[in-house]
Amino acid sequence: MVFETLRSSRRLAPLALLAVPLALWACTTAQDGRARPGIRPPAPGTYAVIEGRRREAAGDLDSALASFESAIAVNPELTVAYLGAGDIYRRKGNFQAAEEKYGQAAQLEPRNFDAQYLHGLSLHLLNRIAEAVRAYLRALAIRPYDVEANLNVATAYLQMGEPDQALVYGIRAVRMNGQSGPARANLGAIYAALDNHSAAVAEYQQAAELMELTPELLLNMADSLSRLGRHDEAINTLDQVIRIKPSAIAFERLGAAAFRMRDYETAIESFQQALSADRRHYPAMNGLAVCHLNEYLWSEQRDDKARQEAVRLMRESLRIEENQPRIVELLRRYN
Repeated sequence: MVFETLRSSRRLAPLALLAVPLALWACTTAQDGRARPGIRPPAPGTYAVIEGRRREAAGDLDSALASFESAIAVNPELTVAYLGAGDIYRRKGNFQAAEEKYGQAAQLEPRNFDAQYLHGLSLHLLNRIAEAVRAYLRALAIRPYDVEANLNVATAYLQMGEPDQALVYGIRAVRMNGQSGPARANLGAIYAALDNHSAAVAEYQQAAELMELTPELLLNMADSLSRLGRHDEAINTLDQVIRIKPSAIAFERLGAAAFRMRDYETAIESFQQALSADRRHYPAMNGLAVCHLNEYLWSEQRDDKARQEAVRLMRESLRIEENQPRIVELLRRYN
């Protein structure tokens, strides 16, 4: 499971920054009305951007967007106007429009960190992961030690199934902010994908001390604990998940952990609870089928009812997900 910790906070304080040109412009005219040499007036559209930020701060997003768009119409090369419009579209959930605005800002100013980073973020939110990685890397070429950019590119690489590439950025994010729960949780997921479950558990445990416990964090921790053979701890963790938010996957994982501990009664009950939560959760069908196959084998193959139930469950599982070679083999053997 990937921790999709997309960090989207803006780093600039545009309203404060844009107030500087206004102050300069106020001093550019002498009392005789002639412009003083050496001080340039603010770029066309600057006032509209300032008004847009004011309206955005007041929560009037539609009016703010209109101000940013009017600034773009007046001055199509005003990067901050595109960033402002992109921010509004992103806040409204229109990630496609946000990506277009941030992309235009990035083209206007390739060395603008915010433009490159926010373009990457909007691409990431659109699930255009490979493009997001390229944009994040352009941002990191400008500011290599930005925590959010390192965290997000690590997440993106992990989503692409490239944990080796993710590792360097995940480690860097933690080194820069060791008190970030999401950064440590993400690094844990990277270690787990690399089959280094001892390191994964260490990161998950630190994340659990730094952030609100979530089902995703606890499920990942339980999975790595199980991979290490620490089944008692995995069961305790899964019990905690179920207390927070019962789900088919939590009950199924609990059933699997109980099965490994040879607590077959708890395993069967947990798999059944998983199917009660989600009738199409085929991993729970498989777990329950294996429990019934064990009953059949323990009866010295006399309990044919258990065998038939196992076969039924495996057939239903394969109807939901065909690509299960192990279940196909079990069905061939016991059908």
